[in-house]
Amino acid sequence: MTGYPEGVFRRRSASAAPDSTTAESASPEATEATQPKGYTPKKGVPTPKRRESEGIPRRPVKAPETRKEAYRAYRDRLERQRGTTARRSGAPKGDERYFRQQDLGKARAYARDFIDSRRSASEFFLPFSILIIALLFVNSPVFQVGVAYVLWPLMMVTIIAEGVMIGRTVKRRATEYFPDDPAIKGIGMYAAMRQLQFRRLRLPKPRVKVGDDPTPSSAR
Repeated sequence: MTGYPEGVFRRRSASAAPDSTTAESASPEATEATQPKGYTPKKGVPTPKRRESEGIPRRPVKAPETRKEAYRAYRDRLERQRGTTARRSGAPKGDERYFRQQDLGKARAYARDFIDSRRSASEFFLPFSILIIALLFVNSPVFQVGVAYVLWPLMMVTIIAEGVMIGRTVKRRATEYFPDDPAIKGIGMYAAMRQLQFRRLRLPKPRVKVGDDPTPSSAR
């Protein structure tokens, strides 16, 4: 007699084995029913982390510390928006930064091509003005009177007349080629002001040579 009750070291009865097997083979529905509300069963594949699912991790945005940095960030944002809009409007690649809001549109592009395809007296307005100022320093009262009261008014009349004529011509042709373009409004003044600029200083840069046909390909 060892003092232990009978059956302590005996093998379990066969009836205990089916019970454990039944518990292990219980249906998933029954197992889920016993779980608390809001329980989500595990899947065969582990759920990817948010950083892995996004691919490129987001970087924290650094707020500008000074007014100069804030202005630089604002200017860069405007440049990116302007470049995107200019590319959508047909701006040549690499020249998007030269395009302003008033430069966009097919009608404005035609106005620039029309001005850039011809020579005019108005584009030499700046050199003429510098020349006239220099001539006023000549030590001759008669010569100064001739420059101030003859040469200068003649130049101004020529530029004004040429600007009015070019503005009307460009507006008439742009209305014929692009009747539904909202950029036609003010296109005459736009063309006249571009004509006053020296060819090498014009922005956006000329894309046609002197003597080329500025007529749009859709109207030929």
